[in-house]
This record gives sequence, C-alpha cells and structure tokens, in this order.
Amino acid sequence: MNKAVLLAILVGGIILVIYGVSASKSLSSDISRFFTGSPTDKAIWMLIGGIVAIIIGLAGLLWRGQVK
Repeated sequence: MNKAVLLAILVGGIILVIYGVSASKSLSSDISRFFTGSPTDKAIWMLIGGIVAIIIGLAGLLWRGQVK
C-alpha cells in the first residue's frame, strides 16, 4: 500500500473514533446503557473499527518508513 492510502486509513480511523465517542454520548446510547449497561452496538463498532484503522494506518506508516 502506498503512503496516501495508509494516511487515509489513519484519518478515517480518527474520524470513526470521534463519531463513536459522540454516538456513545447520545440519547439512544444513554437509554441502551440504562437497560443493558453498555452503549449501543453502533457506537461500540465505530470505536472498535476506528481503533483498528488507526493501528493499521500507524503501523503501515511507521513500518514502511523503516524499510527502504
């Protein structure tokens, strides 16, 4: 993968984490948290997907920078 794709994955991951945090603080997550003890599945999957994308983006950028 080239650097632009890895950078896009990293930025996409950051955006997903931001939306996931926002979704976890929403009214629907508050209601879900009241009954189940956890936020909505959508919020959780956005956070997980964002974290995975950030790890892939950072690892790809850092690893690619070391190999010449």
